[in-house]
Amino acid sequence: MSKAAMGIKRVVADYAEALTGTRIMLPEQVGLIFEEEHLRRFFAHFRIDCVFDVGANAGQYGEMLRKRINYTGPIISFEPIPELAAFLRAKAADTSNWFIEETALDSSVRPASFNVMNGDQFSSLREPFHGEVDLFEHANSIARKIEVTTSTLDLHYHKYKKKLAFRRPYLKLDTQGNDVAVVSGAGDIVREFAGLQSELAVHKLYDGADDFESALQFYRSKGFELSAFVPNNAGHFPMLLEIDCIMYRKALLQPSPE
Repeated sequence: MSKAAMGIKRVVADYAEALTGTRIMLPEQVGLIFEEEHLRRFFAHFRIDCVFDVGANAGQYGEMLRKRINYTGPIISFEPIPELAAFLRAKAADTSNWFIEETALDSSVRPASFNVMNGDQFSSLREPFHGEVDLFEHANSIARKIEVTTSTLDLHYHKYKKKLAFRRPYLKLDTQGNDVAVVSGAGDIVREFAGLQSELAVHKLYDGADDFESALQFYRSKGFELSAFVPNNAGHFPMLLEIDCIMYRKALLQPSPE
């Protein structure tokens, strides 16, 4: 099916959704519906009042929060690729509570080469690895490198805490193999987040990336527990390549001392 035909079908589906209050999705996209419904409940239950969107790409996640779960609070999007950051700034121009940071977050502040892949959603501070999966060999290959100075979540947390005075922030991570490093760079401040969402590698696509078991163990060591798993590799049945975890800060469920 051509992209034009798919676009027309999506327009018709959007109209039908608005008319009937239902969702129309391809069978392989049912995980997206689960993610949206779980986030809707999660954000309401934990009273999320700020989202750190690390690895924002073209703003797909932020738009999903606005359109699908009706989140209206501030979003801070981190995206190091200059043209994507410019695209995000244009998108956010008419929104007072969408903030764009043109930077790559890591475990420390340092000069680094950022890999822009043929498929920009695969772009990463890490080198691509095709030893376990060769499905994305072209898309996850380096098109060019850009020189950046990385930053840390700790630095930006304090900056925006002062600016926005949030109380229950949420951390969404999609840094293509570097999520654990970003949380490492947060230090103890990560324990201030009410929840986090991270992409876990069942099969590694990046050199030196943590596998899903070690990443989960690390997040648990920081005080988080599982709320949900969300498959995010639609179209590759029956293989499970990556999966998102949604986690909550365990201390929030403990009774307050008398």
